[in-house]
Amino acid sequence: MPKARGVKPIAQNRKAYHDYFIEEKYEAGIELFGTEVKSVRAGAVNLKDSFCSVKNGELFAYGMHISPYEKGNIFNREPMRPKRLLMHRREINKLQARVQQDGLTLIPLSLYLKDSRVKVELGLARGKKLYDKRESEARRDADREIDRTMKEKIR
Repeated sequence: MPKARGVKPIAQNRKAYHDYFIEEKYEAGIELFGTEVKSVRAGAVNLKDSFCSVKNGELFAYGMHISPYEKGNIFNREPMRPKRLLMHRREINKLQARVQQDGLTLIPLSLYLKDSRVKVELGLARGKKLYDKRESEARRDADREIDRTMKEKIR
């Protein structure tokens, strides 16, 4: 049976783009059990309040909810358990240094299948203040209005 090729998005963390300025993006693998993989393929994932941290030289994702697989019975795992993320040691050390020195945070931005493997896109992020959020929303509304008027003039 041939392996699936390409990238298939499963879940997005849209709230992260609202609450943070994303400075850099990284790709990491994720350590999952069989029934969790089946739930991920079914799209039963929520990244809304998730974050990542380094503990004992390993990278973990907290708050990532993967719903139990319906037919998994005794093999299902705790939906909110910390999930280990897979990256090279030097990348983890670099991220840990940036988080400690610069006051940044690691946020899972999306979960996707890449060539039949589950991957996580991490964002090195800086928190937005309330006025930054308002400014982003105003800019987005202005862009929408410009697009609307341009479409009307074309017709």
